[in-house]
Order: sequence, then structure tokens, then C-alpha cells
Amino acid sequence: MVVLVGCSDDKATTTTTAAAAGTTAPGATDGGTGGDGLDCGLANGQPATGDPIKIGAVVGATGPADFSSAAQGAQAYFNCVNANGGINGRPIQYLVEDDGWDPEKAVTVAKKLVEDEGVVGMVGSTSFVECAANSDYYATQGVAVIAGVGVPRECFFSSNIAPVNQGPRLSGIGAAEYAREQGAKTMACIANVIPNFGGWVCQGLEAWGAENGVTVQSFNGQPDLSDAETIMQQALATNPDAIVVVEAGPGVTGYLKVAEQLGATVDFYGPTSAYDSAFPAAVGEHWFGRFPAEIEFNTMDSTGPDNVLWQAVMAEYGASDAPIDSFSQGGFLSAKIAVDALLGLDTVDRASVTAAFIAVADYESDLVCSPWSFGEGDHHNANHTGRIVELNAEGGWTVVKECFDIPDPEIADLVG
Repeated sequence: MVVLVGCSDDKATTTTTAAAAGTTAPGATDGGTGGDGLDCGLANGQPATGDPIKIGAVVGATGPADFSSAAQGAQAYFNCVNANGGINGRPIQYLVEDDGWDPEKAVTVAKKLVEDEGVVGMVGSTSFVECAANSDYYATQGVAVIAGVGVPRECFFSSNIAPVNQGPRLSGIGAAEYAREQGAKTMACIANVIPNFGGWVCQGLEAWGAENGVTVQSFNGQPDLSDAETIMQQALATNPDAIVVVEAGPGVTGYLKVAEQLGATVDFYGPTSAYDSAFPAAVGEHWFGRFPAEIEFNTMDSTGPDNVLWQAVMAEYGASDAPIDSFSQGGFLSAKIAVDALLGLDTVDRASVTAAFIAVADYESDLVCSPWSFGEGDHHNANHTGRIVELNAEGGWTVVKECFDIPDPEIADLVG
């Protein structure tokens, strides 16, 4: 474990340039390191050659957007671990299945991983549909999931699933809270119609607004943005002070492009999915200096040991086209938590791995503002503290608000 970086509520002036956000640091981390100089797992520089340990993940790689960067971050870390002794000599065999944003396919591929492949656990999953499709199944099969990116409500309200991210509801509320601090008293929330996603997300903003004197109206469109212009026109017609768009990165880009074409002058805010090294170029100069986003992990150029290790691992072991974004950080963190839990086991089987994952408590990392835990129970949202970054005039990102608790009424049982 590493020492948690402290955070304050004061405004920060740290700037992430576009170049810095899109590059990776070559340096090694402090402490024991293997032959590649990276502190992964045992960090002994010896390739793992024993019987493989199967770990699974379900992602939405094909569909309205490629939503698989968390698993790519996890894969890179597992590759580094396998090059540095594996799990006490045994390599991790990482099996990633694509659900295509289709609930029925999500059920099929989960059963393939659990029943046919016999995975001992799931790590780095990221999907808009699979938690809703499979949460009960994982519980009945005794499979624990450390999700890289939880999206629908079931990812956070399931006994056997614990995401390392905040989730879109908290990310949206965090963005809305910052908009309120800038003076917004009326807002529109834009998300999509996927069950227990858009409704749940925007209802969260409405509940937050009711407690904070902010009127919020919700508009949920199709995930493929086929009705994006109509949804944007409806939102703009309410004459809000601010619009919060909670979508996957390409969805945020698409809605901002529509807003630009319509000549919208209202202030826009977004979730962590926009915090991507490719986002500034994708959205265009029109939005430079005028688009804040709430981020669920640390900035991509932060200098804490875990973020530096993530950068180096992606450079050395990641796919050449792997996204460098906030969700990749989440996948990396989920894999690192899982590896640390696995290394403490004498026997590695599904029962022992499930127990070890659920037992993770107060895991400290500079990637998150506060320690992360799995734990017993049916509500898991350990990451509920975030930051605000703003797309600056140079096309990079500037931190404008440091770590703050997201004021979602739904998580009162976790923070009270």
C-alpha cells in the first residue's frame, strides 16, 4: 500500500497541458523493483511460469462507444505483474469479454467466464449494462467483482460488486455542485435511457437540487445520440443556468458539438468520462476555457507513486492504442488492489479470492482522495470524493477544485 495524498477544499492552480495528459512517464517507482524497474506485484523481474490464475472482465467494447479502457489499464498492470513473478509464481490469465452494450450478451459472456472458464474473480469490468444483467448471478455463483468502472445503479447496490470509481451519478452531482458554486440556480441534466443509468443519474441531480435550492430538469436521449439535437433543444428551452451532460466520453463530445452548432451560450459541465487526453482535440477549440468536469481519480499528470506507476506501466505494457484516460486509471487501480489481495493467499480458488476481495479495507492510493474498501453489505460506493478540472485555453486541463465529498443524498448510509 502507498501513502494517501492529502487534499484540501482550496482552489488549486495546477495545470495539465494537453501534451502532458497524452504522454506517459518512463520513470520507476520507489521501493523494490523488478528487472524492468517497475514495482508491480512481487517486482522480482522473473517471468511467472506456473499454472495460470484466471481473472475475468466484461466490457462494452462495441456499441455506441468503446467503453473498455479500464480493462486495458488492468491488462497492462497484469502484464507487468506476470513479468515480475506473477502471483507467487503463477501468471494471471486475464479473460476479457465484450457485451456489445447488450444485456442478453452480457449474461452469455458472464456465464462463459464463470462456468466455462472457471474464473476465480472479476476485475476491471466496465459496462453500461452488465451489472444490471449479472449482479444476482455473481452473488449466487460466489464471484466477487472489483469493477474498474461501475455505471448503472446495480454496480453500486450489489453484494458482490464494488467499483473503484464514483459512478456517473456522483460524478454528475459533483459537476452540478461546482456549477452551483459558480452561481447556477437552474440546471438541465442530460443522460441516456439505458435502464438504471440515465434516470438514476438525473434523479440524483434532482434530489441533490431539492436539498440545495437548485431546480433540475432531466432529459434522457438515446445512447447512440440519434436524437441528440432534439434532446439539446428541449434542455435549452428550459433556459437553464447550466447543463450537466453525463454520458460516455463520445456522448459528451457529441452533445457539446450539437450545442455549439445550435449557438448555445449556457454553461456546460461534464463527468469524468470527458477527462481523456483525446477529448480536447475531439471537442474542439470552441470549448477551450469553458468546460469543467468532475474527475473520479487523480489528474493524469499527478506525481504520486501509483499514478506514476500507471503511466510507466501503460508505456511499457499497455497496448499502443490503449486510451490514456481516467477510466484507464480505474482499471489499473482495480487490478492493483486485486493483485495485493491475491498475493496474501496460500490457496487461490474462487472461495478464497472472493473472501480476500471482500475483505479489502482502507486501501490507500494517490489515485483516489480517500481510502477504498470493498466490505460486506449491498451498497458499495467507497470512492465518493472527487476533484474538478477545467478545459483550459491551451487545450489542457486545469485543476480548479481539489478533493471534496460528493453530496449525494443516496450515499448518506456510507458517509454518515
